[in-house]
Parts: sequence; C-alpha cells; structure tokens
Amino acid sequence: MHHPLTHCSTRPHMHAHTHTHTRMHTHGPTHPSTHTHSGGLSTSLFIEYRVVLSAHGFLTAPVSTRDTTKVLEQEIPASMEERGMEEVKPLAVEDKAAAEEAVEERVAQEKTEDSTAQNKETEEREVDVEREMEGEVEVVTPCPTESHGLQGTIKGHDLFGYVGIEAVLDQMRRKTMKAGFEFNIMVVGQSGLGKSTLVNTLFKSKVSRKSCSPNYEEKISKTVKLQSVSHVIEEKGVKMKLTVIDTPGFGDQINNENCWEPIVSYVNEQYERYLKEELYVNRKPRIPDTRVHCCVYFLPATGHWLRPIDVEFMKRLGKIVSIVPIIAKADTLTMEERQEFKQRIRQDLKANGIRVYPQTEYDEDPEDRILNDKIRENIPFAVVGTDKEHQVNGNKVLGRKTKWGIIEVENVAHCEFTNLRDLLIRSHLQDLKDVTHNIHYETFRVRRLNESNLTVHGLALSCFPMENGTHGTNGTNGTSDRSESESHL
Repeated sequence: MHHPLTHCSTRPHMHAHTHTHTRMHTHGPTHPSTHTHSGGLSTSLFIEYRVVLSAHGFLTAPVSTRDTTKVLEQEIPASMEERGMEEVKPLAVEDKAAAEEAVEERVAQEKTEDSTAQNKETEEREVDVEREMEGEVEVVTPCPTESHGLQGTIKGHDLFGYVGIEAVLDQMRRKTMKAGFEFNIMVVGQSGLGKSTLVNTLFKSKVSRKSCSPNYEEKISKTVKLQSVSHVIEEKGVKMKLTVIDTPGFGDQINNENCWEPIVSYVNEQYERYLKEELYVNRKPRIPDTRVHCCVYFLPATGHWLRPIDVEFMKRLGKIVSIVPIIAKADTLTMEERQEFKQRIRQDLKANGIRVYPQTEYDEDPEDRILNDKIRENIPFAVVGTDKEHQVNGNKVLGRKTKWGIIEVENVAHCEFTNLRDLLIRSHLQDLKDVTHNIHYETFRVRRLNESNLTVHGLALSCFPMENGTHGTNGTNGTSDRSESESHL
C-alpha cells in the first residue's frame, strides 16, 4: 500500500511554487527571493521539506500542496507597509563602511575594557601578595603534619561564634597570682657604692640585708661572703618572693686575686641544687628556684676606664649569669663626664668580649630587637639611689638633697634609675628568668650530665677483670668514686 504522498509528482511542486510566488508578489514590491519564512526558510524550500518529511513517515498526516499553502498564508508575516513601518532599504556602500567602522570600534572598546579589567585584577593580586609579604594579611595555608593531615590557621573572623580561647590568659593570671613567683637578684660591688640603698629604691621597701639586720655593723669583711635575705612582696594581689644576694668583701682587699671564685661557686651550686631536684624520681610539684636570675654589677664613678677586677669578674660571670652593669653614685659626675665614661665602658666591654644583658643573639623578633637596641645604647646605666623623700613643687619625690638643689632619682633628666627599674622589673623580669632557665641553666645541665655519663662509663669499664684477674679499682677506691659521682647527681 502506497502512501498518498508518493503519487505527488514534480508538477504540483512547481504549481505550488508558482502559486506561492504569486501570493508573495501580490503582498508588495518585495522580491520573492528576499521574502523568507518566519523560521528563515523560503516558501518553496519549506514546502519541499514538508513533502520530504511526510514521504519518509516523519509526519503522521498527509500534506498536500493546498494545505501547505494555507499554512504558509497563515504564517507569512505582514509586510512593513501593512504594519505601518517604513521599508528598510539596502545600505549604501558608504553606510556599510561606517557600520563596519562602528563595529570595529565597538570590538576595540570591548578589548580595551577586558584588558583594563585584567590589569585591575593583576594589580589587586599583586597588592594582596605584598600585604602577605608584609604580614598585613594572614593567609590560611594548610601545612602537612607527621600524621599526614592538614594544619591551618583559623582567625577570629572565620569562627562561627565566640569560643573563649582568650580566657586562657585569665586562667593563667589567676593561677600565677595564687602561686606567686620568685625573683633572685645579686648585687656585686665594693663597699660604699650604695648597693643596699639602690635595692631598697628599686622595690621601694626595706629589702636589703643592711636594712633588715637590727644589729648590723658596717665593717669590711676579710673574705668574700655571700649572704641572702628573702621577702614576699605583694602588689595588687600579685605575690613575688624576692631574694637579694649580697657580696660583702668583694674588691675590698689589698689582694683581690680570685675574689670572684666564691660568687662563681655560689651560682653553680644553685644550678646543681635545681638539677638534683629535677633528677629525683618523685619530684616536688614545684621545684624551689634559688638560681640567680640577674647580677647587678656596680662600677665606681671614676670617669676613666674599667679596672682589671671589673674586666675579670664580668668575663667569668657573664658566661653563667645575666649581668647588668651600672655606674653607682652617678651624681658625682657632670653630664659630659658621664657620657664620656659610658662610651669608654662600652668600648672596653666590646674589646674584652664581655657579654652583658640583653645579648643580641637572644632577641626573638624585630620588636624585641628594637627595644633591646635602645637599652644597649644606654648601658651602663648611670644611677642614683636613695630612700628619702623631699618636697618639689608641692610633690613628694625620691631624691638626694644638696646645697645646689635636689637630685630626683626618678627624673630621667637627672639620672637613669627609671631605665634600670624598667629593665629589671617592668619590661624584662620574665625574660631574665627565661634566659636563666633556657640558656645558662641548660648549658650547665648539659655539661653536668655529659660529665656524669663519662664518669659512670669509666667506672663500668674499670669494673671488668683485667688480664691478670684483678679489677681496675680496688673496693675502697671504687666505692669512693661511685659515691662521689652519685653525690653530684
């Protein structure tokens, strides 16, 4: 059975094309070749496509030329005259050239805008990189860890809400205020340089050995004897156990050879005591800290150079404790003499390789370096100490009264006592303790443990029988050596 459309010949196609052409011509002066279907196809092509689709079974209903023409009559849009619009005439050559130029300008403008946007993005990216390099912007960059995980930094604005991490500082503060802390300071210098007075001025209380001894007698000791006195100072709920170690007799003898040895021995003994407490199997919850955290060395205001005893003492003590040199009773020097004396002392310290606090290698970051550089420029501090108050412009001030006026201790124009106080108490007290524990004590601990390991290793080797069947040490000597090695630990 044949499909009805298979009987269609080419003549109906021609007839339909002619009919359609006539219809299109009657609508207006528009050329048939320029008039197209709403879908972009000419009328004849549309009819042919419909016939072909129907012949191959893509259209369910048979399509005749009349039906197709009727459909086209319904779908052909009205002419411009019928819609009340002027006919668009073909562009002239000049108009076409102008249109092409406009298109080219538009394309160039779009390219310019794209390049501008890209340049802006590049500049913003460079600014972000510069900020990251300067540390203004913290980038969250995960880094691999040993557990094959990622570790990143989460800032406050990335959190969903308040966590309370900052409360740890309050917890640490409360715990420290309850337990308190210790600070041990040693003062070294000749008699008569005002060591006791300066310590009392620093802590604004009677904390020196001289002030605490009711039957104290001022006399020159024949040997260097170290004496300490401890106090518990409380200020605004913060408790501090202050221990002041005095060294009477230092530098007061005619022959001051090796006068620093008792001081060196005392410092090492405190390290040894702390090390023993650490090595116990059952240690105390809190080990008593008697280590010397700072040594204030008093230089007489001679106006010349460092004396040989000053050089030898600071050379030897600078390796095991933090030393802060000061010029005592600086009011005996003029301002010009003071500056020249300080410059000479700094030259001597550098020439002899003497390390005084704060050392350059202990600066942890640029901020600390800037602060410590200012301190290093003023070392040694020219100070004046007193525990007496006087009226100055209606205010009570600590000072020394003379015929020419009052030397105010806490006035930076008169002396550098405030710089010393800020260094020892207000800005570097905890750092002094950290340097003592992490640097000086750690050096001592490593050396002592290495010595003990060598001693124990030597004793173990000596206990093996020799070729003649005897031991390397007899029972008495071996026992004494073992007990001596154990006593140090």
